[in-house]
Amino acid sequence: MADPRSYIIESLDTGLRLMRLFLTHDTLTVTDAARELDVARSTAHRVLSTLESRGFATRDTSGRGYSAGPELVALGRPAGYGPGIGARLQVVLDAAAATTGETVSTAALIGDQVIITDGRESRHPVRAVLETGRAHPAHATSAGKILLAQLTTDQVCALYPQERLPEVTGRTQISRTALLSELADIRTVGRADSAGESVRGMNAVAVPLAGRSWRDRLALMASMPADRGGEPELARHAVALRRAAGLLPPPSS
Repeated sequence: MADPRSYIIESLDTGLRLMRLFLTHDTLTVTDAARELDVARSTAHRVLSTLESRGFATRDTSGRGYSAGPELVALGRPAGYGPGIGARLQVVLDAAAATTGETVSTAALIGDQVIITDGRESRHPVRAVLETGRAHPAHATSAGKILLAQLTTDQVCALYPQERLPEVTGRTQISRTALLSELADIRTVGRADSAGESVRGMNAVAVPLAGRSWRDRLALMASMPADRGGEPELARHAVALRRAAGLLPPPSS
């Protein structure tokens, strides 16, 4: 039987190995890529340029570094579906549900969509419905916005190449320029709010939960009817969510 390695296309192999680097590196320079792959800088530059042309890499504004592009972000399996993470999240969800009294959920970013991965539904008669596995436009949800805020501006612009964003409700942010400004504020305060932007009459607040790179980041969100979700309540719930997020056990070795 022929050695499978004899069929390897070297340039494709280099490209695939480079794509894997983006699973553990938020940004890569040509020099970084060449060193990690043990190839010439010219080879690393050509491969990065090819990935950029196909949307699998995005060049930052300085022109020196590259980040994961929208096509690669869309392909990456979110941490919320990974092995072992579900059991670790239970203590966080239990604490968040108990302290907020509202529907709480974890969410992951896939491209320009945010996916609800797990949660707890409120016991209030009137409550936000838990929709595990449901996708929502990221720019219209608090969980989506807190995850978008973890990306670079270049990555966000790659996900949203047009100035006008999809409208979900009459309160959805539909300007990319305004969204970028809001994300800058979110990075400062460490929380994201949504006031009827995804579901009419429902408000939500989210904080970062876990993850060091774009692939494994999660958000923790509390959702509630608008009459129980004014600014004071959202601020109070954000504090509770941060405390619950701090209970996340470390991965087992």
